[in-house]
This record gives sequence, structure tokens and C-alpha cells, in this order.
Amino acid sequence: MRTVYREKKYICGEYLDVFFYPVFEVGKHSGRKRKKRKPSTDAQKKLNQRHREEKLARLLHANFTPEGLEIHLTYRVQPENDEEAKRHLQNFIRRLKRYIAKHGLGVLKYIAITERGKRGGRYHHHVTIEVEKGIDRDVLEQLWTDTEGHGYANSRRLQFNEEGLEGLARYVVKSPAGKKSWFASRNLIDPGPKERDGRVSGKKAREMAENIQDSTQFEKLYPGYLCAKAEAWHNDVNGGCYLFVRLYRADGKFIKPKQKQKRRSKK
Repeated sequence: MRTVYREKKYICGEYLDVFFYPVFEVGKHSGRKRKKRKPSTDAQKKLNQRHREEKLARLLHANFTPEGLEIHLTYRVQPENDEEAKRHLQNFIRRLKRYIAKHGLGVLKYIAITERGKRGGRYHHHVTIEVEKGIDRDVLEQLWTDTEGHGYANSRRLQFNEEGLEGLARYVVKSPAGKKSWFASRNLIDPGPKERDGRVSGKKAREMAENIQDSTQFEKLYPGYLCAKAEAWHNDVNGGCYLFVRLYRADGKFIKPKQKQKRRSKK
């Protein structure tokens, strides 16, 4: 059975997410295919959650800038069920669209999530928005708080760091209500992967994993980018080595120059 290593990369605005993983090619004369072992339920849940977080982070990085806002919405009077909570969120988006259209504020982009704490906790919503010509934060919050039964609304500018908005993605999708994690405007860019086999060998992948703290090895692979984080893990089932790397543009606008300079000085 021949093994090659695949590079899968996502270009997401000023960020670059890269995965390296083995692909096992079974030939005609290599014998029977190895039976796949299904991961445990807990392991699969953790994997699914990680995939949700990664997917949301890519959407945020590809579509939003520091001009965008995150707003958190709560209740004084709790909804009776998931459907009622999501209907309130959809109505908030409709009011926002009407306000934007009335005042000629241009294009709206958004990602909206309804959450409920574990064991029947309180409903709340997280919305990331960006309005082409901007919107006053007090006005935005009043579109929620002026509705009877709704609680407070708290908004702030999106705050990018070397890892982008990963922390926000992890926070807002930790306990989504219902089966669908979020809904979003149709004008979002959904960055698809670019794949290439043989960019690194199995030996090289293992070497990178053993030296995972050395960010320069990834920065050499992707000139013009600086490494924000790198992770490696070993699959005990197939013996493969897996890597994930997030980088950000060295000439980008979202990270303060002094942070970039500090990163360069470590080379």
C-alpha cells in the first residue's frame, strides 16, 4: 500500500490554513483493503466540534475585517423552544436589513448563531456583522433591546490577532441550539481547499511534527506568511502523522506592526 502526503490549504483573507495528512493508495496487487476502525462516540463528537470551529474561523477570516462587529443578544423572558429563539434572531436580522436599506448603508454580511447553555440553560445569540458603510453600535443594539422580552445587547469591534478570530469562533459555536450551527448571508465567500500531493514526504512530515515549535520551517514553505500556530498529532490506527498550520500575511493590515516585528525577530 503506497502512502503519499497531501497538502490541503485554505486561503482565507489575510490568513492561510494548511493541513498535511497521509493518503493511502491501495493497488490491485496489494491485498485486501484494511478495514477502517470507527472512532468512539466521544472522539467523533470532539472531531465534529473541531471541524465546526475550523469552518467558522475560515468563514470569518475570508469575509470580515476589523470594521466588522460582534454582538451578543440575551433575554429577560426566555423563549419556549429552539424554534422560537431562532425566529427572534431571524426577526432581528430582518429589522437590521430594513434599517440598512432605509439609510442607504450598503451591503450587509452576517453570520448568526443561537446557543443554549448545557442542561437546559438560557438561550442567547451571537451575530457577526459587517455593513459596507458602517452602522452606529447604539442603533444596532437598540434593534434588539427595544423589543419586548429581550434583554441586553453588547457589541464590539472585531479584534484580530495572529490567530485571527479563532477564539471567537470557538466561543460562539460551543453549544449551538438545534442541529444547524449557524445561518449566514448568501454573499459570503466560502473558501474552498486547494490540494496537492507530494509537497512533503512522509519523512519530512514526521520531521516537521518532531520540530513543531520551529515556526521557521513553515514560513520557508510559504514565503510572505508568518506562522501563528502549528499542531501535530499521530493516528494510532493508521500510523499516519497529521499537521495543521495557521499563518498570516507578513504584509497584512489586521495585525499591529509591532506584533509582526516581534515575530520576525525570532527568526
